[in-house]
Amino acid sequence: MSSISNTSSAASTAAANAALQSAAQSIISGSTGNTSMDVGTLVTALVNAKTAGQAAALTAQQTTDNTTLSAYGALSSALSALQASVANLANGTTLSTFAATASGTGLTATAGAGAVAGTYSVAVTQVASSQALSSAAFGATTQLGTGTLTVSLGGQSMNINVDSTNNTLSGIAAAINSGTGNPGVTATIVTGTDGAHLVLRAANSGAANVINVSTSNITSDTGLSSLGVTSTASTTGGQSSITSANSSSAWSQSGFAQDAEFTVGGIAASSASNSVTSAISGVTLNLATASAGTTQTLTISQDTSAESTAINNFVSLYNTVVTTMSTLTSYNSSSSSQGPLLGDSTLMTIQNSLANIVGGAVGSGTTGTTLAAIGITLKDDPADGTMVVDSTKLSTALTSSPATVAALFNPTNGIAEQLNTSITNFTQTGGLIDTRNTALNTDLKSITTQQSALADYTAQLTSQYQAQFTALDTLMATMNNNSQYLTALFGGANSAGALASANNN
Repeated sequence: MSSISNTSSAASTAAANAALQSAAQSIISGSTGNTSMDVGTLVTALVNAKTAGQAAALTAQQTTDNTTLSAYGALSSALSALQASVANLANGTTLSTFAATASGTGLTATAGAGAVAGTYSVAVTQVASSQALSSAAFGATTQLGTGTLTVSLGGQSMNINVDSTNNTLSGIAAAINSGTGNPGVTATIVTGTDGAHLVLRAANSGAANVINVSTSNITSDTGLSSLGVTSTASTTGGQSSITSANSSSAWSQSGFAQDAEFTVGGIAASSASNSVTSAISGVTLNLATASAGTTQTLTISQDTSAESTAINNFVSLYNTVVTTMSTLTSYNSSSSSQGPLLGDSTLMTIQNSLANIVGGAVGSGTTGTTLAAIGITLKDDPADGTMVVDSTKLSTALTSSPATVAALFNPTNGIAEQLNTSITNFTQTGGLIDTRNTALNTDLKSITTQQSALADYTAQLTSQYQAQFTALDTLMATMNNNSQYLTALFGGANSAGALASANNN
């Protein structure tokens, strides 16, 4: 508050005056022979008398500038929070939000950009899955021979060199997992009652992602050649099939490579993934196993809950800006204290600009629409400046008059876009607040320079006065000693003196 700075300056001046009076009394006492002068106190008092007023004024201005900078910081934070809250209202994203609801289990959906309201019948025949193959059983430590295994998946492949250091099932599994250029095949060892099995799994689902293993350059073969397997992708929407290189050591499928097969409104579709983005524009279908064999109704509707939350959040943060500005411009007559930005032209410009936007209409003439049309009005007290939301009226507008809401928050000249543009002008580099802060920081640098110069002057003056009054104190002490000697010798008002006493004798 500015009154605090003024009080501090006045107190500093009063203290300096009191010290000066005390120093003057020290000179009088020293000159009359009562005591010697208090040089330190005298010098401090005289220096303070010359510098205290300026020092206090600089400190007071420094405090005012820093307080004002903090005030603009608080205002900028409130404005930035408001701008963040209106971003998606300004660009139309929030008012294009849709919710997706399925009537059964195993099918969920999310609606994004490009979605439109509608109802769809979704029948799922099968969900997408990835292939998993299990080899025949071997001894866990059996050495299977040496050679080369070529492992491929969906048209990509890698070669695994099998030698005496890795020709057990576990060694081969480790080589596959760490192989350079692995196309997306993971290998594990599963041990059952019949022995150890090499299990290969495809990372990606879909009919085309089948695993093939071929062998070559085999020597000392004790089972390595039987690890060859050929997988065939289904071309009719069914499951993958396999052919083992050695029928006596056959591979088996524990998981099938297949696409998701479904219809939307009777239109057949498929997907290698259970996250389907290509079937309905702007909608992602998520298929789980439970959806297979079901026909469900998928409803895409406007997400009025998300829109209501966004609009209420906008009102709340606008009110925060208003109350912040109110605090910064407050005045308390009982204590004569005031907010740091009371009467500040920059804040008044921002305040009026925001009020005009939220109180104005979007559109012109009879087509203009205000926030009041969707249940957002100013409080009854016009001096308050904050807004209130009629939840029932807003809900009705979102449900029954979405065009009105869309017009108010259109991305061209809607309420949110106007606020977004104005706040950018206020807070950007070179904007109103930045210009004011730059001036304040320049003033603070000037104050620091002045304080440094004043400190140098204070030190110089102290040194000068110290020398002068020390010399004066010495002179007065000598004069007092001489005066006392002459009085003792010649007498004074109350004594005859040593010479007079001698003559009388």
